[in-house]
Formats: sequence, structure tokens, C-alpha cells
Amino acid sequence: MKVSIIIPVFNEADTIGEILNRVRSSPIDKEIVVVDDGSTDGTRERLAQETDPDTRVVAHRKNQGKGMAIRTGLRHARGDYVLIQNANLEYDPGDYELLLRPILRGKATVVYGSRFLGEHKAMLFWHSVGNRLLTLVTNVLYDSTLTDMETCYKLIPLDLIRAIPLRARRFEFEPEITAKILKRGHRIYEVPISYAGREPYEGKKISWRDGFPALYSLIKYRFVD
Repeated sequence: MKVSIIIPVFNEADTIGEILNRVRSSPIDKEIVVVDDGSTDGTRERLAQETDPDTRVVAHRKNQGKGMAIRTGLRHARGDYVLIQNANLEYDPGDYELLLRPILRGKATVVYGSRFLGEHKAMLFWHSVGNRLLTLVTNVLYDSTLTDMETCYKLIPLDLIRAIPLRARRFEFEPEITAKILKRGHRIYEVPISYAGREPYEGKKISWRDGFPALYSLIKYRFVD
């Protein structure tokens, strides 16, 4: 089973080389699709040096948002499954095998890596509250028992995610894809993953303001597709 690792990246010149090394060190069968979302800090020039045959680099002329970068990556994916990998160092590719295990054992179709079930660096208080509130709303609206709806690590069959109409442009990708997977009757399997969240001064891009579009998306997609 081959996994397409989609890496949406915007202005991550300091970490893109290291995250690519970590992804490549994972022993799973994989391809890497990097989508540069209009970076202006040297990320694009760094990616232009890539020669690995299992890595494809696609570029947006201007910044369009994480959701749009993922949607572009999906058009170039060729694996059996898709996994999203942030370009920073918050998530550890060493956890890929944990995500794959329930699928290989026939226990699940869709697997999420939960930051709240595994070891993790303590989040900022309001980030933690926001994550848990959005997950609670997801569980109420879609009759689920998730612990981490907003996790980046979502392992989804390529044919399933391509069959879902996606409209998200920014960080509302997480609630949209979760809502539409649950509405289609797929129960999401969670496994614990490690997490080392960045601080705002280290370049963390998501903020409390992104919670409002996420909440709106959860409510909207409960009633429309």
C-alpha cells in the first residue's frame, strides 16, 4: 500500500529541508508531493534543488491557503492513501507506522492521529480550548467520539477523498473533510501521536481567529455537502 504524503508549505525555509529528511527516513512505501503556496522567504528556491525521484514539487504563483494547497496536492497524488504533513516540525513522521497499523490489520478505513492521546508538548491554553471546543462540536453534530478533529495527521484513501467535493481554502480544511467523511458513514479510528507545537514567535500561523471559519464549516456541512 503506497501513501502519498502531501506537504503544503508556505514560508518554511528554515524547516522544509529537515521535514523532507524526516519523511524520507520513514520506512513506509510512499511518494512525496510538496505544494509551495507562494512562499517568499527562500522556500521555493530550496525546493527547486530537489532531485529525489519520489518527490514532486508543485508551486502556486501566489499564496492561496492551506486548503487550496492540499487540493492541488490531491490532483498530483498517485498513492492508495493520502496523508497530510505540515512543513514545520510539530508532527513526527516516525508516527506514520502507527497510523497505518489499523488499516493493515483491517480495523479501519480512515485513521486520525490524536495529539491528546499521545505524548505532547503543552499547547497554549487558548489553542487547547479551541481545539477541544471544535472537536466537541464535531462530536455533537456528527455523532462521533473524536478527541482531536483538528489534527494534521489524517490518513484517508485517495479514492475516498477525491470523491468528496472540497471547498476549503485555508485552515477550514480540517473540519470540512472530517464533516464530510463522517456524513458518508465512515467511522474514524484514532491512534496516539506525539506533538511538539510551535510558539507564535517560532512562526505558528494558525490563530484563534481561524476558529470561527472552522466552527462555521462544521455547522454548514452538517446540512449541505
